[in-house]
Amino acid sequence: MKMVLILGAGAVGKMTVGQELMKITDLRLFHSHMVIEPLLEIFGHFNGSAVEAVHTAIFQEFAKSDEYGMITTFIHDYDNSYRLNLITNIADIFKEVDAEIYCVELVASLNVRLKRNATENRIKHKPSKQDIEWSNQRLRHEAENYRLEGKASELPFKNYMKIDNTNLEPNVVAQMIKERFLL
Repeated sequence: MKMVLILGAGAVGKMTVGQELMKITDLRLFHSHMVIEPLLEIFGHFNGSAVEAVHTAIFQEFAKSDEYGMITTFIHDYDNSYRLNLITNIADIFKEVDAEIYCVELVASLNVRLKRNATENRIKHKPSKQDIEWSNQRLRHEAENYRLEGKASELPFKNYMKIDNTNLEPNVVAQMIKERFLL
């Protein structure tokens, strides 16, 4: 089994690259908003512990399956040990079944991410982002307050690649990932 973790800032293209990677591999995509959006409906606000519990349950069940592998996406703050523990715990679930873990970090400028924030695909799959003004404010806040880009040595994964996808189409990035990790 294979687990591909796609990390990066908000609106960098994690989900869209994951969608393209799923098209050209046998990997299944489980992007973070597949859990966030329904739980926003249920609770009326973001409930981090519920999101984590549902993610964990899905990862545990998937790891027991006979599937080829999974792609998952996360925003990662390199100065937040909780976020690192969350990602490490996910990887550990898959390591228990001898899965190969791959980590891809996507980076792009804030201006590019603000443009991507309003794309049709993003709004379709992430209804909570429909208020573009609010969502843009959130992206700016994250850019000012979190360290959203790191170094390979900061992550506990031997299979790591960083891609500046500022000027790359999602299908090109997906192909790069596929070729690098032989997926």
